[in-house]
Amino acid sequence: MSPLKVALVCDPLEEQWPSMDLVADMLFNCLKKGHPDICVEQLRPPIKKPLSHLPSFSRSAKTHNAERLLHRFLAYPSWLRKRVSQFDVFHIVDHSYSQLVHELPPASTVVSCHDLDTFRCILEPQKERRSRPFRLMTKRILDGFSKASRIICDSNSVRDELVRHKLVPANRIDVILHAAHPECSPYPDPEADAVVEKLLKLNPGSRYLLHVGSTIPRKRIDVLLKVFAEVRATDSDIKLVRVGGPFTASQEEIAHRLDIRQAIHVLPHIDRRTLSAVYRRADLLLITSDAEGFGLPVTEAMACGCPVVASDLKVLREIGGDAAVFCPPDNPPLWAKTVSSLLVEKLGHQASWLKRKDRGLTNAARFTWENSAAQFVAIYRAVMHSATALSSQLN
Repeated sequence: MSPLKVALVCDPLEEQWPSMDLVADMLFNCLKKGHPDICVEQLRPPIKKPLSHLPSFSRSAKTHNAERLLHRFLAYPSWLRKRVSQFDVFHIVDHSYSQLVHELPPASTVVSCHDLDTFRCILEPQKERRSRPFRLMTKRILDGFSKASRIICDSNSVRDELVRHKLVPANRIDVILHAAHPECSPYPDPEADAVVEKLLKLNPGSRYLLHVGSTIPRKRIDVLLKVFAEVRATDSDIKLVRVGGPFTASQEEIAHRLDIRQAIHVLPHIDRRTLSAVYRRADLLLITSDAEGFGLPVTEAMACGCPVVASDLKVLREIGGDAAVFCPPDNPPLWAKTVSSLLVEKLGHQASWLKRKDRGLTNAARFTWENSAAQFVAIYRAVMHSATALSSQLN
């Protein structure tokens, strides 16, 4: 029997979406190593920059976004169209690129759905108002998404939301949970640990809370900053480290108004090995979001031995299990009280703290990329079988 030829249709690296790159790379590696009956290739043409070379265009954010749109809706589809005959199954690993389904045989295409943010301006226009061109663009993506043979969600919570909005019939939706990167480990890495100490200017007694993720509205950075301000009011030595790029202007204003900016260290996106060392060195990871699709930092932190305090969301309970501590998404005083009590536990109740870390390690071990890859393979084969049967009927 010839190998099943699978195309992983990935985000261009220039998009700089670490979570999407993680899914694409881990799935690719596991398929290559553990499934010799699968012939897999990553498809990710680089974003060309035709506008940047024109005299009337500068290297501005508007130019960058225009080039991204040209790539998404013209260059990438055209490039992909020429590859259709080379593969049996196509897997679009980022649902926000579902416009590409229009260039592929839908019966042979699956899409990973990480959340419904991309479609929010259509599903809930009162919450996210966008221009008519933006809505038309989103509709093009959503139409492609709805055509795919199977949709693979990161969590049951995302699946339930898809069903509630009736975007895809329930019998075409599967759930495959993601795992942390293998670099996420509780064991010391002297070289990476030294890099982190230099980056954050740490000394042996330094203590910090950690947030990992973007600064988009649903991450509720405003809540994070208010919680940190309250904790710091009674624990002036504690710092906050944020990984994932700079604050927005409004978030900077909040930090300065609360007089905590000098106690915050903001890091850009960093490599996985360094990030793991940042997790290991942290006292707690805080996830203050009011919505999530999976909550990968929860799993990453626990895999590194870092306890987690997370918003009390269905999806984060699904991922964090009984190893995380949960607080209402918009109650900074309760968050601050909870965080402060956990910091006291770490300093004065070592046995309890070690048990907490062990529960996190056990919970994180539930998720492995090897198991996820095996589930993806089963779906690829089912899609291939259905597509072949449909083709036979039509012929």
